[in-house]
Formats: sequence, structure tokens, C-alpha cells
Amino acid sequence: MKDDRFLILTGMSGSGKTAVSHFLEDLGYYCVDNLPAKLIPSLVDLWLREEVEIRKVALVVDIREPGFVSDFPAAMEEIKKRMSPKIIFLDASDETLLKRFSETRRPHPLTKKKSVIEGIRMERRRLAPIKKMADEVFDTSSTNVSQLKELLTRRLVKGRTPTMQVVVVSFGYKYGIPLDADLIFDTRFLPNPFYVDSLREKTGKSRAVRSYVLRSPESREFKSRLFPFIDYLLPHFIAEGKSYLTIAIGCTGGKHRSVVIAEELKAYLQKRSYDIKVYHRDIFK
Repeated sequence: MKDDRFLILTGMSGSGKTAVSHFLEDLGYYCVDNLPAKLIPSLVDLWLREEVEIRKVALVVDIREPGFVSDFPAAMEEIKKRMSPKIIFLDASDETLLKRFSETRRPHPLTKKKSVIEGIRMERRRLAPIKKMADEVFDTSSTNVSQLKELLTRRLVKGRTPTMQVVVVSFGYKYGIPLDADLIFDTRFLPNPFYVDSLREKTGKSRAVRSYVLRSPESREFKSRLFPFIDYLLPHFIAEGKSYLTIAIGCTGGKHRSVVIAEELKAYLQKRSYDIKVYHRDIFK
């Protein structure tokens, strides 16, 4: 059986190997780009002897290495005496690859004295024997990144859904909006504990402030609309392959209302088994 813990990713230049390697990193693979084929058996030996603390490996190898076409088959024959890595080949039509090189303005590895289309055709001929060795071939001509990630998840990692870490940040608008926020929600319309003498110096972590904020009709209505909305959004972000999402909750000073709502959102999402962390940026300012 092929070992899904050790993947070898190869294929045509411009077919999407870099995007796939980034996604595999999100799935827990240790990715090595452009490793010389002659070094693959040595890495396999270290990995099998557990001399490197790496559970899953993904190697990106391709035509950029001058000796790749001749060295790779020999390396695979040597490796197969000890284990069976899964070889993934990414392909795309000549027209698609030509368009991608034109859009990115990057040179093709084989175009020192040739046009891009000549380089693509030469690479295709040279990689034909490598493609025949592959366990999985993906044509990315009409596949966007999201669709490709879905295919990889279903076929290469046994259908497991990639996880996404959610970070909820409370903040004060007077100190600026968090630069890394993906979603921003404003709580400045909720009752403000700042104007209650006994609550002004407390924070949204205190029971008294929490009770004051949450007992208002506005807060109950806000939660009843916001939390299901976020619950709806998260699976779609995961499906797009996003591995990290920051939700920012703001109030005037970042000490009371935003802290309360952020803590409430954390509790809500934890019950739905999301990997969630909360950071109160301005609570002590």
C-alpha cells in the first residue's frame, strides 16, 4: 500500500505545485521544495529510523533540478525496497500553462534559448516517463485552488476535513483596528459600562460587567444574529482552504463590551468543536 505519510509532488512547471504544498503544510506535512532526487533515499532513511521528528513529509521535485529526469526513477527504485511513497503528478494543458506564465511574468525553467511554449512542450516530453510512475494525476487546467484542495483532502488524506484555527480579538476603536482581522464587528451600540461608576474600572472579564452588558435587549438580539452568522461562515472558509481566521470585536476602548462579546463568542464556538483562542488586545489600556 502507498504511504500517505510520505508524498512526492511533481509535475509540470506552472501546474500548481506551490499552492498544493502550502495546503499540505496546513494539513501537517513537512514540505521540502526542490530537493535533489539523489537525496530522497537519504531523507527516507532518516524518516524511517525516526531520526527526524517529522510525522508526515511532502517533497516537491521537478524539472528545475538538472538531473531530475534521470535521477528520479533510480531514486524511486531504491526507495521502494523500504517503503512506498505516494507520487502525485500535477498537469495542465499547454494553453493553460502558457497563460499562467504570461500572467505571472516568470520564466519557464527550460526557456533560456527557447520560447515559453517550446519550453512547456520540451518539459512535457521529458516528464512523460515520470507521469507514468505517478499514483495520482491531477489536471489543474480548469480546477481552481479551492477545488484542488477539496480533491486532495478527499483522495489523499482519506477524506479528513482540514482544521482552521479561529482567533477572536477584542479591541478598542480608539487604538485602531487590528491589521490582521478577517472579520470585524462593532459593539459600540451596546450599553456602555464605562458610564456606570461601579463598573468603569472593571473589565469585561468581571461578572458584574458581563451581566450589565448581556442583560440588555440589544445584546441578546446582537448575539442571536451574529453567532449563527459566524457559524454559517466558518465551514465555507474551511472549504476554501483557509487555515487561520481572525474575528475582531470592537468597542470604544476595548475594555468592556468587546471583551464580553468576544468571550461569549468563544464559548459558543467551543461547543461546536472549533479550535479557538481569544486575545483581548486593549483590555488594560
